[in-house]
Amino acid sequence: MEDSNQFAAAAATNDVDGQAQNQERDPESNSLHQPLLKRNRTLSSNPLAVVGAKVSYIESLDYEINENDLFKHDWRSRAQVQVLQYVFLKWTLAFLVGLLTGVVATLINLAVENIAGYKLLKVIDYINNKRYLMGFLFFAGTNFLLTLLAAVLCVFFAPTAAGPGIPEIKAYLNGVDTPNMYGATTLIVKIIGSIGAVAAGLDLGKEGPLVHIGSCIASLLGQGGPDNYRIKWRWLRYFNNDRDRRDLITCGSSSGVCAAFRAPVGGVLFALEEVATWWRSALLWRSFFSTAVVVVVLRAFMEYCKSRYCGLFGKGGLIMFDVSEVSVRYHIVDLIPIAVIGIIGGLLGSLYNHVLHKVLRLYSLINEKGKLHKLLLSLGVSIFTSVCVYGLPFLASCRPCDPSIQETSCPTNGGAGNFKQFNCPNGQYNDLATLLLTTNDDAVRNIFSTSTSSEFHIFTLTIFFVLYCILGLITFGIAVPSGLFLPIILMGAAYGRMLGVAMGPYTQIDQGLYAVLGAASLMAGSMRMTVSLCVIFLELTNNLLLLPMTMLVLLIAKTVGDCFNPSIYEIILELKGLPFLDANPEPWMRNITVGELADVKPPVVTLHGIEKVGYIVEVLRNTTHNGFPVVDEGVMAPVGTQTGATELVGLVLRAHLLLVLKRKWFLPERRRTEEWEVREKFTWVDLAERWGKIDDVTVTKDEMEMYVDLHPITNTTPYTVLESMSAAKAMVLFRQVGLRHMIIIPKYQASGVSPVVGILTRQDLRAHNILSAFPHLAKSKGKKGH
Repeated sequence: MEDSNQFAAAAATNDVDGQAQNQERDPESNSLHQPLLKRNRTLSSNPLAVVGAKVSYIESLDYEINENDLFKHDWRSRAQVQVLQYVFLKWTLAFLVGLLTGVVATLINLAVENIAGYKLLKVIDYINNKRYLMGFLFFAGTNFLLTLLAAVLCVFFAPTAAGPGIPEIKAYLNGVDTPNMYGATTLIVKIIGSIGAVAAGLDLGKEGPLVHIGSCIASLLGQGGPDNYRIKWRWLRYFNNDRDRRDLITCGSSSGVCAAFRAPVGGVLFALEEVATWWRSALLWRSFFSTAVVVVVLRAFMEYCKSRYCGLFGKGGLIMFDVSEVSVRYHIVDLIPIAVIGIIGGLLGSLYNHVLHKVLRLYSLINEKGKLHKLLLSLGVSIFTSVCVYGLPFLASCRPCDPSIQETSCPTNGGAGNFKQFNCPNGQYNDLATLLLTTNDDAVRNIFSTSTSSEFHIFTLTIFFVLYCILGLITFGIAVPSGLFLPIILMGAAYGRMLGVAMGPYTQIDQGLYAVLGAASLMAGSMRMTVSLCVIFLELTNNLLLLPMTMLVLLIAKTVGDCFNPSIYEIILELKGLPFLDANPEPWMRNITVGELADVKPPVVTLHGIEKVGYIVEVLRNTTHNGFPVVDEGVMAPVGTQTGATELVGLVLRAHLLLVLKRKWFLPERRRTEEWEVREKFTWVDLAERWGKIDDVTVTKDEMEMYVDLHPITNTTPYTVLESMSAAKAMVLFRQVGLRHMIIIPKYQASGVSPVVGILTRQDLRAHNILSAFPHLAKSKGKKGH
């Protein structure tokens, strides 16, 4: 698969037993062609994972700083003005990420509200004229076409645009390269597909896709545009590395959450708590700056739309619930129903995760049959949704308007409002149509509304809850951009309001506040977020008095949910096969050392500091490793015996070896190069690029006999661990530092002993892969390894 798939490569060994110090290797007789000895145990892993809807070959990212001669020269020679350029450009890109994410979110909201609004106005018109069949045909037909547009774009043009994209972003920020996730095509399809899918009335939100859209914008800005049309601006060369791209994508993800909920602090905390593996204070400032820009853009847009220049876009189209004027009163007794909401949220959230896991497995079997089946599945869900949403309101009885409400607001025909008339006589409204025949954002506003204790019947809320549970399970996983936030908010708000109706005589808490707490509890029970969710709901409600109740509900729901299964995003990561490293190692990983892991892998492939071109080509062709230790034999140690020792020079990456072969930086004789010779041929910018495959490189027979000095391009400070270190401690180090390779060195050093025991990579430290090689550890494990 990637760096570490040494198990899948042809057996690549380096004979270090009794080689002469400067013995030349013959490409015709090297040990790469010798088969491995059969082993009872082999540390193995799957090199493939599902990215979007496509099985892809996965590699790790190079977050580690590559300290070689070129890197040191660059930092020595970088002038003060260049450092200022770098800092200035970082902040400029953070500003542009926020600006563009805010603009795109504005356009998506504007398009969804107008497309869905005009569709619903036409349907209401048909119903008022008693043309029910025409109303259904228009409603279902429009939804069908919008879903078809979104599905066709995702299936045929950008499979990675389907779904929320958040699991892949989590994996990327954890160190896993997720191919084609941040391209221009993916961005365009995500935007158009989100508009089509949300306007089609499907039970999904635009919040998850907005996180992906923000990340795409950040990635494209950092690399100067799409791969085929990059801007070769010399300032952008500073960002031509995985570390700075990681920081930008983190800013993009926080901007996306901010654009979805208009919650700048919540967006930053979401990136910190949920998606980012690696964090630092400078990144916190830039993420906060990006989200601040998003809020300014959204506020300007909302002010502009108040002048009725935005069609049907209602006032405050991005604020789901504003209770800043509502006085929240509660007593100690009210903590009991609040705790019950948290417990129910944890139980329902974990149950939702479990069932959704089964549904996604079923969908994967359907999607494997081809693109036509993906389209049919999406369109089938659209038709089922249209039938339910249009037909179920006919089951609800008409309810008289509350006399205390102004006549102009009840009932309402079309537009946003809490009292949809829908086939009812004047002065009466249909409460189920109020929740179903509207946009998802308006449905949230309606069910969150306060001071409406008698608006929704318990029968209506039950139908709504059951329907959205079913729709939430069957809609997520189809080939359209989809988010989990809104379906879970709607389900949670429904059961929260149901509990509010039941507790009405015993509590002073408003039913709308019960709905808010129910939504928060189900999100915590499913997604297992606490701090970021608390702040997001605080910014949504605009009322600090809700803070203690929200905190209590979130903590209880998360605690209950964790007793049963992982969060929904962890389940999706496991389903897709993305090698995500968790923050906490399994307890039984302390019972095995990295030396034992190295023992069940093929012997490590090493290169000499001055290596023959033919051997390098042979190694690259016969292995899939992305890192090779570089050793020098016969080195005179500063202290100790007079016999020659073996020195670990460092680690050289496959990409850099391919660059050397492509540039044909060969020497006719075995010698060390001068520093100026290296700078004449390469720059530190070149080392940040990924240089294709060995099959793309042509080397003549004469060039095979030449040499390459690997010292200038070798990372002389790789992270090394003793073979006696536990796998648990190694995994923590690997994840926190953001490594791609971890070199294992022997505990005892002596002349004639190789300075390298082996190399561990991400796959080798995953609990599942370790258990496949050491099944006896399963008996001692404290909990199931995910």
